[in-house]
Formats: sequence, C-alpha cells, structure tokens
Amino acid sequence: MRTLPTVAVLPLVLLVAAQSASQPQPIVPDKVIALFNGRDLSGWTADVPAKDTNPDAPLSFVVRNGLLVSLGEPRGHLLTDTAYRDYRLEVEYRFPGAGGNCGVLVHASRLRALSKMFPQSIEVQMFHGNAGDFWCILENIEVPDMEKRRPRKEGQNWGGGPGDARRILNLTDDSEKPLGEWNTMVIEARGRTLKVWVNGDLVNEGFGATVDSGKIALQAEGTEVEFRRVEMKPLPPASR
Repeated sequence: MRTLPTVAVLPLVLLVAAQSASQPQPIVPDKVIALFNGRDLSGWTADVPAKDTNPDAPLSFVVRNGLLVSLGEPRGHLLTDTAYRDYRLEVEYRFPGAGGNCGVLVHASRLRALSKMFPQSIEVQMFHGNAGDFWCILENIEVPDMEKRRPRKEGQNWGGGPGDARRILNLTDDSEKPLGEWNTMVIEARGRTLKVWVNGDLVNEGFGATVDSGKIALQAEGTEVEFRRVEMKPLPPASR
C-alpha cells in the first residue's frame, strides 16, 4: 500500500504571517472545481499544533490509494489555500473502521481561534450518528427553532465563544449509511445562509450567519476518515 507525498505542515508563525498578508477576494465558483485531485494535496495546507514542538510528529492527512485520508491523530485541520463564497460543496466520505469524530468547516479564517486548535468558522459535523449538526466556532448562525435545537445551560448565550452554547442539533440522525459505506454531504452557502444534506436528506438549515465566506477545512479529530470526492460547484438557482 503506497502513501503519496502530502502537503507540508507550516509552523504557526508562518501560518499567522500568511493570514496577515493581503488576501484575494473569495472565489464564487462558476464551474466545478475539484478541491481534491486524487493524487496529492495540492491546494491545501495543514495546521497541526503538535508539529510546532515536534516536527517529526506523524502526518495527520495523507493521500492513500487515491483517497484523501484524515488519520485522526495528531489533531488538526487541513485548509484550502483559497477562500470561497456562494457555493455548493459536495463531499463523499466514510469511516473505514470505527465510527467517530470529524467535520467540514466552512467560512474558516483565523487559525487556532478556539482552544488553540479550531479555526474561526462554522463546523458542519460529521461525527457518526450526528452528521449535519452545526458547531459555531467564534462565528454564529441561527435556526428557526433555537430553543429546541440549541440547548443551553442557565446563563449561557447562543454564540461561538468558549462559554457559549455552540452546538445546533440537526434535523435527523438517521440519514447516514452504515459504517464502511460512502456518505454524500452537500453544503450550500448562499449569502449568510447554510443548508446541509446528507445522502439526499435536508439535515440542517441556518440563516443570519456572522460570516459569508472563507476557506474550507477538514478535521483530524481522533478517528480515521476517508474522502474520495471534495468538489466545489456553482449554486443552483434559488428556489422560490
């Protein structure tokens, strides 16, 4: 089994400097863009905090047998080099072994903004059994039935900060396929709204987001996950 060369992991100081540099305007796709080419991780950059103190730490993201693989450990994120706005993102993924945690982060910006790990963003959860939950990471988004779907403890606010109620429950937990089978997740970002489908089921829909553009990130969060397709597409016409 051959593992192809992977994207370099930059030290934090270089990543922060890169973020501070002037950034081009986010791309609004007008054609299909394959974010993963099936050969290597061109167009992506990994941010793995463990690499700061141990450059020889194992890789978190590799290309194996034509698949993009998040190995789960060391924990971190793989981010597109390009920011996007107003798009349809399609991701095909599976847990080849045990179910566990992972996620697709949209509108990602400042690195390690939460818990010195998570980039500022809105996470679309892939945790097995909970695919489609939103997690707000120093950003925010609303759903129609907030009291029911965004439980909070006494004194908590709805928000994306460390002490806030950051999780927004999905609409269905039975849309995923059995472990080992391929799932399709579709995320439509239209202005400050987000819609998420898992295997054709609408599993979440939010509005009034505090951000409308940014990079795409995949997580390494403890469990191996394989991706065979990560594509950016133009938005279909808005339904009336």
